[in-house]
Amino acid sequence: MRRIGFALNPYSERAPILLERGRAWCDEHGIDSWDAFGDAYERIGAELGSTDLVCVLGGDGTFLRTARAIGGSGVPALGINLGRVGFLAKVESDELERALDQVKAGDYSIEDRFRIAARIVRADGSTEQHACLNEVVVARGTRVRMIQLEVEVSGSHLATYVADAVVVATPTGSTAYSFSAGGSILDPRLRNMVITPVAAYLSPLHSVVAGEDHEVHLVLREAHDGAIISIDGQQDLPMAVGDRVEVRALPEPLRLIEPAGATPFYDLLRTKAALLPY
Repeated sequence: MRRIGFALNPYSERAPILLERGRAWCDEHGIDSWDAFGDAYERIGAELGSTDLVCVLGGDGTFLRTARAIGGSGVPALGINLGRVGFLAKVESDELERALDQVKAGDYSIEDRFRIAARIVRADGSTEQHACLNEVVVARGTRVRMIQLEVEVSGSHLATYVADAVVVATPTGSTAYSFSAGGSILDPRLRNMVITPVAAYLSPLHSVVAGEDHEVHLVLREAHDGAIISIDGQQDLPMAVGDRVEVRALPEPLRLIEPAGATPFYDLLRTKAALLPY
């Protein structure tokens, strides 16, 4: 390991302190380092070609912002938790040096996290595409009026939801907004999508899991003041009636480092989210 990048939460008072500890560890071991805020996408992207590891200093939100820059580059990420939940940033801050020691010694495993692409097709034919690690959400606008969304899976009509929103989440994102709306939690090693409506009116289909070989299309059929497309909760885009979002699997995963002895996923469900009985 020759070069480490540190991506920081710009709003955390603890992140700069942790950065100094990380730099000191790198200096002690003769390893070059660089640092940037987690949302400095161009800066992080420019450094990836010569980087062996990106160490994310923050919570899951900082990790998601950094993941947008890392994408499917193959550079692994190690999350150091300065937030509350820590499903992605699994290493606690007091274990930073120990985790880096383990990575340097090769005492770790790689967990590939499934990503999805959201291709937005406007009614005028224009398109844009965004990668997601957690989820893509189509939600109502500022008025408290439900929207009507038609959902198709690989060309088959699944449902037309009258709801506040519809979430298409990865296994990584299944513990977030989708779960709060009653969606199933998926094992993070799977390559599936879970489709979950939020506050749906008279819907018989509450949450559906689709495999990676399927495409999920969300078409906005009715909205009193348009809708919002949210990408990983980090970027909001407007959506008009007639627009659609096409969601499909991305072949390149995000590579997540798991130091030996890291808390297993199902223990995290119990201890961090208190979802399972002790």
